Amino acid sequence: MHIADIHLGIIGGGMMAHSIVRGLLATGVLAPERIVVSDVNAARRDLIGKNCSVATLSDNVQASQRSSVVLLAVKPQNIQAVLKEIQPVASTDTLYISIAAGITTAALYAGLGSTGRIIRVMPNTAAQVQASATAICRGPNATDEDMTIARDLFAALGSAVIVDEILMDAVTGLSGSGPAYVYLVIEALADAGVRNGLPRATALELAAQTCAGAARMVLETGEHPSALKDQVSSPGGTTINGLYRLEKRGVRAAFIDAVSAAVARSRELGS
Repeated sequence: MHIADIHLGIIGGGMMAHSIVRGLLATGVLAPERIVVSDVNAARRDLIGKNCSVATLSDNVQASQRSSVVLLAVKPQNIQAVLKEIQPVASTDTLYISIAAGITTAALYAGLGSTGRIIRVMPNTAAQVQASATAICRGPNATDEDMTIARDLFAALGSAVIVDEILMDAVTGLSGSGPAYVYLVIEALADAGVRNGLPRATALELAAQTCAGAARMVLETGEHPSALKDQVSSPGGTTINGLYRLEKRGVRAAFIDAVSAAVARSRELGS
């Protein structure tokens, strides 16, 4: 089956689902009439319907029945209730893709009554600007064609990599939660610019573009971040003095601790 021929049902209309729908429509991978979103919250349905011009429902069962691919986009705390709700209509003809952090493919399969074809993914909210970093792992009954569909869906929203499921908690802590860490860096850099006299709007633009440009350098040059860092750090210059202060304050260790804490929480959610 070609990706353009699927009918995608998204259960859960929160921020992540909204980002995915906006990204898919922006790239033209799916037509609006091939997407339906269900959510119990009327305000969320109205928002996503207005912004994305896709059909919305309050009934998760109907959304599941109308779809060849069902994207489970609810919070981990709510996933078991949703699985129990749609289990009576679960089918081996349907591909189920979950973005619920920490919830294993085995748990998803059991919750669906040991039926269906299961794939687990972890994207991030940059999907709405086609810049997500997404990891995908195969679950019970998923075919090579299913994996291709999942990869094509999320590759349209940025980059997509295939990993073993044992690594998905690490992915959640790194790229799933990672945008929040980067936003914090951008905000801090902008605040520093303001502290040193730059107008707020100018400081924010410079900080955001600096982070975007540095990321592109890593991805497009293929050079290690340490080598790129050294290229900016001339002897006795401004950059090396700034880096010294960051190392003195343990910024590197703080980021490692932040990712590790998120990984631990992802494991808790799946236990």
